[in-house]
Amino acid sequence: MASISALTIVMAVLMCLVGGKRGIAAFGSVALNFILMFIAIILISAGFAPIWVALFVGIAILAITIYLGNDDEQTARIAFIATLIVLCVMIVLIVPLDHFAQIKGFSNEQTDEIEQFTLLVGVNFESITIATTLLSTLGAISEAAIAIASGLREVIEQNPGISVAAVRRSGRNIGFQIMGMTFNTLFFGMFGGDLALFVLLYKLKATFGYYLNSKIFVSECMMVLYSAIAVILVIWITTQMMARKVKRAAHQEKPGEQQGSNVHPD
Repeated sequence: MASISALTIVMAVLMCLVGGKRGIAAFGSVALNFILMFIAIILISAGFAPIWVALFVGIAILAITIYLGNDDEQTARIAFIATLIVLCVMIVLIVPLDHFAQIKGFSNEQTDEIEQFTLLVGVNFESITIATTLLSTLGAISEAAIAIASGLREVIEQNPGISVAAVRRSGRNIGFQIMGMTFNTLFFGMFGGDLALFVLLYKLKATFGYYLNSKIFVSECMMVLYSAIAVILVIWITTQMMARKVKRAAHQEKPGEQQGSNVHPD
């Protein structure tokens, strides 16, 4: 506990020194999201539907992360709407695929540690798996949405007369960089978290087919793939929304230009 407290203090001090007011806001968003995750655990334990709890908490986490991490309200609104759209799409994708994959509950490698406890906890493990998968994608999509929206905002501000095609091209260029970094982060995060287990399985002469059929390996891989798909979708949707913003602004300027051209000096 002392180590966690010390690391938390170090992180808070560094965020305040490096980020200033935005660093303080970012630390506040992390603290609020941490509290929301505990509220989700309490609500699920109390008998509330895990999927609906995850949806409610997920929307709250996205709102806190995006609006506290961005100064421009319009850009934050675009990023928030894009993440909500992706969140709905991921629900439609996760629910059936997790059901067919049958990755609910604990894996065989985890049962030795909990076999002395009862698993009759009165909750649906499949719903918990879906809720966990849904919540695990939030960080990736919110980060990508903010990065794309903020990057395109800078491009538009520096080039007021930029065309819609140029905005989409800039969005693709920024998106390719974000996708590469995000995929590496997700991939190495998965192997870093389960490295000890993979080493143990290798020492036990586990075959490659065992890995492909292991519940814990399949569930981690599916979470990475879900997050990757969500990042791709949010990049594309955010880029399209920013392009529509530029197109709408161009249409609003045209009538004013035409009206000004019809006025002649006396």
